[in-house]
This record gives sequence, C-alpha cells and structure tokens, in this order.
Amino acid sequence: MSAIRSARTARTARTARTVLAATVVAGLAATAFASPALAAPGKSDHRATQQALDAAVAGGVPGAVAQARSGRSGWTGTAGERGGQDRYRVGSITKTFVATVLLQLQAEGRLDLDDSVEKWLPGVVRGNGHDGREITVRQLLNHTSGVYSVTSDRGFQEKVFGPEFLERRYDTWTPQQLVAIAMTHKPDFAPGTSWNYSNTNYVLAGMVIEKATGRPYGKEVQRRIIKPLKLRATTVPGTTATMPKPSSPAYSKLSIDPNATTIHDVSELNPSLAYAAGEMISDSNDLQTFYRALLKGRLLPKAELREMTDTVAAGPELPGVGYGLGLMRQKLSCGKEVWGHGGGIHGSASEAVATRNGEHSLAMNFNSDWTGDSQAVLEAEFCGTAPKPAKQPLSAPLP
Repeated sequence: MSAIRSARTARTARTARTVLAATVVAGLAATAFASPALAAPGKSDHRATQQALDAAVAGGVPGAVAQARSGRSGWTGTAGERGGQDRYRVGSITKTFVATVLLQLQAEGRLDLDDSVEKWLPGVVRGNGHDGREITVRQLLNHTSGVYSVTSDRGFQEKVFGPEFLERRYDTWTPQQLVAIAMTHKPDFAPGTSWNYSNTNYVLAGMVIEKATGRPYGKEVQRRIIKPLKLRATTVPGTTATMPKPSSPAYSKLSIDPNATTIHDVSELNPSLAYAAGEMISDSNDLQTFYRALLKGRLLPKAELREMTDTVAAGPELPGVGYGLGLMRQKLSCGKEVWGHGGGIHGSASEAVATRNGEHSLAMNFNSDWTGDSQAVLEAEFCGTAPKPAKQPLSAPLP
C-alpha cells in the first residue's frame, strides 16, 4: 500500500522520490522511481545490479532479491536474508492489477472509467467536501480525485503502522471502514485539478469492481490475471495473516524516529488493512511475467492499454515521473524509460518495472521498510550504474 512515510514527512531522499509514500510513520514506504546513472550493461551483465543488492545489505537492509529478464535471458540475484524464489508482500503493486481489471471491464462494456463513483457506490464518497458525484473512476485510478488518503490519518497510522501494530496485526478492516476514516477529512483538492497519491482511491476502485461484477475484487484478479498467466506465486490473501512458503522474515522498526534501534518481525499481518490498495503477495518471477504480459498487450485491448499509459505529472517532488492508470512511467538517468509500480507494506519494499515493449524487466524486494535504495537497483540494471558507497549498518540485532 504505499504508506508509512508521507510525502510531507519523508525523511530520506528515497522516500521523497517515492510516489507510493503517501503517509507517515515508519516502514510501509513503497519505493517508486527516480534518477542517477551511466553506461548500459550488456544483455547478460548484471554485475552492477548484484552490487546494488550487496550495497543495500551492507547499508542495513536485512535481505534483498532481484530478478531480471532481457529477451529470453534471465538472472536472479540475492543478498543477505532473501532467497531467489521468496514470496513477499508487494504493497501498491496491487494497484496495477486492480486497474487492469477495471480496464478489462470497460473493454467488455460493463462500466466506463468516466462513470461517476456515485453511480457505482452511491452515498459512499460523501463528507467534509467529498462528493462522489463529481469524481470519476478514472480519477481514482490516476490519483486526480482529491480524495483524502486513509493512510494519512493519524489515528489509523498509530493503530496500523506504529507500536500498536503488534497488538492489532490480526485485526480485520473492511473497505467501508477505511473509506469512512478518509471521509472524516477534507479532500486534498477539487477533482481533476491536481495530483496526490491516495490509497483510498484504490480501496474505492476495489469496491467498484465488486459492485460491477458481484464478486470480490480478488476473485476477479484471480480469474482474469493470475490464472491466465499461470502466476503460481501470486495471491490475494484477503484476511489470511501468514505468508506462503518459500519466504523469509519481514522487518520493521514501527517508528518514525530515525534513531530507533528496536527491530520487529512483522511477517504476519492481516492484509485487509490495505485491501485493494496493497494486499497482494507475489514473487519476482510472477511480477515480471505480469508486467511483460501487460505491456505487450496480452491483458488489454490496444485502446485500453493506451488509456492506461496516458499519464499525468506526478508532482514537483517527482520530476520526470508520470502516473497513468495504476501504472507509472519514469525516464532513468541514462535516458531509458521504464514502466511499472513500486510497493511498500510492513517490512517489505518492492519494485517491478519493464521497458515499454516488455522485453527488459526487473522485479525486486527488500525485506525491510526503513532503509535501502531501490532506485539504485533500477539504475544498476537498466543503466549499468554502480551503487553509491554503503551507509552505516544497523545498530541493533535482528529479532
């Protein structure tokens, strides 16, 4: 879901560049795209990418994994406490799956992205200036709705991202509850007048899928994407708190204090706290298969894929980044352009991107949420950029 550190309170350059970091509080920061660079690697040369993983672990990330494909050639790299086949929580990468389902429903004539939210969810988006009659489904998907993000609510942060998490990690949250919290705040801006990353947008998007199909959004993701692409490591867990195997622990400090030293194992959690904004689990192989299939036109008709890749500027703090419909575009420092999404949730920071033709892809994960530069991994793989010197290692032992 992209949460923990808000764009307003971001304390690292990585988080500041993270489109997914929409809230505050320690670990859920989902990394996205940014910039630095040099010469591009050869097709089978992933040395810089491995160096970036090693540098992340040297700098304090407990474990890192990345997989890349270029044409028919594949590569897997690991460092620290991560296995090459590990499954992990993908956070806001869930958003691309959700947007894909809605675009499929539009292609089938079952809804129109320019329908009002009110048409599908009457009376749900109301309060403190929010009005679903003035917001379209498209504006939910590209974050131009102005709807306040539930993960920016201080009370929600304390329950879900702070020390209270340890007592509440198995609590079930309904999407209605998540939206109701957001409605206690004023909108960020009038619909269509600006851009701001809001997890509430995709909670609502999941609810629209359920209203339009009569089935849980996760069942539609399963039926329309996971099964056809044979994504064997990908699940929409609902309220299941445990992680499937193989996987390794996920770690968080559960604190906004940069000097906090206590590290918690946060592997188990009830992912209903994220719902359609970020609950899914996958691995690096499946994520690459998904984005490559999407960008090659295997999941959407040409018209819908054009709509998905029609981007809006993501904001002055994210220069060069465009946000489409659940899909982000960024030009890297070497001039290469990549499409995909980042995702963060407790103890897990992920990236999955591919070139526009779907031929060169990368998916990666850090099993921590307070340190590590995922942007350096992207630059290493697509531009051959050597990582910067490692930061100081963790000052506390892992649990």
